[in-house]
Amino acid sequence: MNIQSVITTKVKEAFKSLYNIEIPTVEFQATRKEFEGDITVVVFPMLRYKKGNPVQIGTDLGTYLVKNVTEITNFNVVKGFLNLVIDDAFYTQLFQEIYTNTSYGFTSPTADEKSVMVEYSSPNTNKPLHLGHVRNNLLGYSVAEILKASGKKVIKTQIINDRGIHICKSMLAWKKYGNGETPTSTGLKGDKLVGNYYVKFDQEYKKEIANLVVSGISEEDAKKQAPLLLEAQQMLLQWEAGDKEIVTLWKTMNQWVYDGFEVTYKNMGVDFDTLYFESNTYLLGKDVVAEGIKKGVFYKKEDGSVWCDLTDEGLDEKIVLRSDGTAVYMTQDIGTAIQRAKDFTNVGGMVYTVGNEQDYHFKVLFLILKKLGYDWASQLYHLSYGMVDLPSGKMKSREGTVVDADDLMDEMSATAKAISQELGKLEGYSNDEKETLYKIIGLGALKYFILKVDPKKRILFDPKASVDFQGNTGPFIQYTFARIQSILRKATFDYSAQVSTDLHPKEKELIKQLELYPEIIQQAAGNYSPAVIANYTYDLVKEFNSFYQNVHILGEENIDKKILRVQLSKKVADTIKSAFSLLGIQVPERM
Repeated sequence: MNIQSVITTKVKEAFKSLYNIEIPTVEFQATRKEFEGDITVVVFPMLRYKKGNPVQIGTDLGTYLVKNVTEITNFNVVKGFLNLVIDDAFYTQLFQEIYTNTSYGFTSPTADEKSVMVEYSSPNTNKPLHLGHVRNNLLGYSVAEILKASGKKVIKTQIINDRGIHICKSMLAWKKYGNGETPTSTGLKGDKLVGNYYVKFDQEYKKEIANLVVSGISEEDAKKQAPLLLEAQQMLLQWEAGDKEIVTLWKTMNQWVYDGFEVTYKNMGVDFDTLYFESNTYLLGKDVVAEGIKKGVFYKKEDGSVWCDLTDEGLDEKIVLRSDGTAVYMTQDIGTAIQRAKDFTNVGGMVYTVGNEQDYHFKVLFLILKKLGYDWASQLYHLSYGMVDLPSGKMKSREGTVVDADDLMDEMSATAKAISQELGKLEGYSNDEKETLYKIIGLGALKYFILKVDPKKRILFDPKASVDFQGNTGPFIQYTFARIQSILRKATFDYSAQVSTDLHPKEKELIKQLELYPEIIQQAAGNYSPAVIANYTYDLVKEFNSFYQNVHILGEENIDKKILRVQLSKKVADTIKSAFSLLGIQVPERM
């Protein structure tokens, strides 16, 4: 039952009956708090079809609607806004439909629905995941879950950057300075151990540059001639040639990193359905270039290099094959996209979760794929996001100043612990229960703080502010959920019956907020924005807390009212849990 569709039909009918004019659409907005009403019809857009005083037109329409729509009991007009009062019985019936729907808000995919592939994380195997990866993973995972809830079939994937000069730098440093140490012998996670050698390479490389500069070589030349860099470049050539010893070392060290990543992903609460590895994809796309030349999408220059001219589309010329026949990143990305569409024949679109420094790259990639004639190319989306800054400043992985993802998650749990102990909210908990709760609160705070912000905006992340139990934070919402669980534990009577009763204004507002949830999921999916879900949940919680402070729930004497209020409380908790699951956030039963 959707009151908007009923009113839309009747407003169009009224316009035809009153003025003999057909209008294509009806515009709605929420009624402002200071006026009586539940839904507002905006009259101003109608003046394009019927000239006149908007107040008079609103009055004419309101009179017609009260007569012809049983759910509308009254109206008032403020300037060009027609505020309609909806009968309580409509909202109690609506709420019963919401309350009994266990998958409320979620849409099941149709049998012929094509899949959307969502790519996120995509780390390098020469260092641990860091704060930037945290935002990437949280965004990608959440968008995948939201798309699923909106009725899409979703495949979660990542492409692991497991080859290249940066990998060889870690390998070479371990070979020279590692003395055979392993994650087992050091007690370090494999990704951290390998990352230490990436930092070690940079330290030793800088020493060599300094020595060369002292000997009279320019800094620019010294950077190119440093023996360590030349050795790393040689190692890359050996890897590409399939040198047995180098490939074995590469496999061993990469496995250390994968094992480390697995622990981080598990702690972060993200997962993947399929993986791609750059070592398998870096040659993809070269055959597409030959095909593109035949189609006139690409052209060859005199030096043998191949380009795509995008100047007519307001971009520049883009190289897709070097003169020596080697591929560039663009070539690889073209080939990988095409390969994915072959691997999963029902893929109808792809979402790339990559930082905003790659905005131009993805514009070019999508345009080239369209020019090559792939119908799914129009369904490609770059989920572009801004940097995450800390009060301490910018991160640099080569220098070892990166904020490690594992350390950050541990710090969030520790911050939650300190604040919880300060507030003294955990009497009667065992130590294990407390530690579990600290992790749920800490991770919830981190995820919510990052996801409540529009992806395109840059974030200044403040761990302590994110764990605040007041305001627009994860813990505030988790605390409200736990408060409702306490109400439900105390509600020892049967509250399953369907009831019909007049509504308190706060009850009506809460039902209207719950009614929005399916539309919010579709809106979040359409905008690829978890922030839409996060901020809806905060609004729902604010509405519930206002309801909680203004009416008696368990203390209500009228049994029908008491049942309705407990049901309302339960549905709010269910919706919080459902919305937070789309953000990858857990909710605790007690806090």
